[in-house]
Amino acid sequence: MMAKRFFLSVGLISALVLAVRPNTSSAQAPQPEFRVTVNMVQLNVAVTDNKGNYVTGLRPENFEINEDGVRQKIATFGEGDNPARRVEQLASNTGEVKDPSANAPADSSNDLPNGGTLGSLNSTLAGSNVFVLFDTSNYMYRGFVFAQDAIADFVRSLENVNRVSFYSYSRDLTRDASLTANRSDIQRAVRTTVAGDDAALYNCLLLTVKDAAQYTGRKVIVVFSNGPDNASVVPPEDVAELAQSTGVVIYMVSTREAQLEPVSTAVFERMTAATGGKAYFAKNWHEQKQAFASIRDDLNHLYSLSYYPLPNPNRGWRSISVRLSGGKKYHLRTRNGYRPLPTRGPTDTSASGTQ
Repeated sequence: MMAKRFFLSVGLISALVLAVRPNTSSAQAPQPEFRVTVNMVQLNVAVTDNKGNYVTGLRPENFEINEDGVRQKIATFGEGDNPARRVEQLASNTGEVKDPSANAPADSSNDLPNGGTLGSLNSTLAGSNVFVLFDTSNYMYRGFVFAQDAIADFVRSLENVNRVSFYSYSRDLTRDASLTANRSDIQRAVRTTVAGDDAALYNCLLLTVKDAAQYTGRKVIVVFSNGPDNASVVPPEDVAELAQSTGVVIYMVSTREAQLEPVSTAVFERMTAATGGKAYFAKNWHEQKQAFASIRDDLNHLYSLSYYPLPNPNRGWRSISVRLSGGKKYHLRTRNGYRPLPTRGPTDTSASGTQ
């Protein structure tokens, strides 16, 4: 088992960094050069009081972010459905937003994700892209239609989300509907799914994380799973770390069938907590709908914060801590760190995008 795990981990890491084996037949063969540059780190933070109520109306100055113990300067800030904006554009006294193009430097393409410009930053960070991943394995023969109804209602309720995509999985991943603003496409995709075959949740979730990681702004995966994983070769810890490192939030809605399996219960809870999401275990179809409604409510109340990391020689795991200034006793939920993803190339060695 240890040998198998080592082989899988090595394979996954190789796939992520796109490692190239050097040509051993020639001593003059160039060696690939790896460097890590993080342009922006984005965080989605839920703030609740002791009763579980969302705390609203907080300002950038209320938050303190530390990376590896070093205080970071917040670059952009947004609350709920409002687009994230540069902190200097927010009038600290009145809450009004200044013109996004005001005082924009002539060339700021190196400062923004994916070579964007200051004028496009607001659209880059606005809204949410939600990926729904539906379990269509043989665990789903009971209650399949009820699960479809719950997902369809959830998709219809996402009024303030920019785009939604719908994937399904059993042994393999099916991309039923690509990321789109057209809810009708998603509804049709949900209704045409059928159940069968084994469940390779972690294999398919890894692929979904990779798809979501290609987009900027808020990236959310909502998983509906009716049981444990019985066909994956990818360990859930690797999936969770990639989601953390790419800023993807994972929510999981499951049934009591999965909750009866202690290992799955613990994995679901750890994975969602590590990415800033939540896990729900529904006893019936009514609780499934309640779980999806809670996720929608959570998305509507998340604070969006980002920062450009100060110089940090650490190329491994970087810890993130977020707290409120002034000693306010609220509960904060967000990812607790990330691993900068390396890029390869002897000439172009700067990573673009966000973490």
